[in-house]
Amino acid sequence: MLTSIGIPGLILILIIVLIIFGPKKLPEIGKATGQTLKEFKNSTKDLTEPFDDNPKKDSSDNNEIK
Repeated sequence: MLTSIGIPGLILILIIVLIIFGPKKLPEIGKATGQTLKEFKNSTKDLTEPFDDNPKKDSSDNNEIK
């Protein structure tokens, strides 16, 4: 997706964001975006870990019961 934008498009987007929000708000926006991505990553990791561990434990439990 980002490869289709290209460097000139990225520069244009950054200039527009700088004009809209100003240089004082950019660090706050960047920090908020980083925290949001970190929380999303942790949430998805927490959701996928139980599914990865359960099948291995279930298959070994089934073999012991037989």
